[in-house]
Amino acid sequence: MSKITTAPQPSRLSLFWHKWRFHINILLLLIPLGFMPNYFAEQALFRGDAGLGEREIGEIPVGPWSLRLAEFRNEAPRSDGTAGYLKGFSAALCTTCVEGVKATYLRIGKPRSLRAAGSIFFGTPYNMGTQVPIPDKTKPDAELWITMEGWDGSMHQASIPLSQASPATIAWLNKQGAKP
Repeated sequence: MSKITTAPQPSRLSLFWHKWRFHINILLLLIPLGFMPNYFAEQALFRGDAGLGEREIGEIPVGPWSLRLAEFRNEAPRSDGTAGYLKGFSAALCTTCVEGVKATYLRIGKPRSLRAAGSIFFGTPYNMGTQVPIPDKTKPDAELWITMEGWDGSMHQASIPLSQASPATIAWLNKQGAKP
């Protein structure tokens, strides 16, 4: 007597996979394509191809020099957890002052000295960036101070109202409520 063996029936998942695997794999390739325009827009912003930032503030004279300042993202400050809330700005030095400027700093409130000048800009002179801490007691009428240090040891400062530099930060401060 011979025993007849039958092959086990394929599972439903196996049947589904064999029937639809080509379509599922195509879908897995197409999904990332939907995110590509946003990715390329972000890369253009980081490279500087789309300008200095989402919101250009304009040319600001600082002593004998000047710089173009921009709000990197037109949004409220972000919290990184340990340093509190930070706001990103980007800048570009004028073409005639690139050789004379050693460092550029940015902070909210007038600096007491060069040691407290604020966040230093990093990057090339034509596309620099920094993250400015937003103190807890920042008032909506605060000023954003730019400090530029020259190779000859000179220091020049200028200020612009925070409301002109970042309306989104002012709206965020008003939403947070005035802190004493």
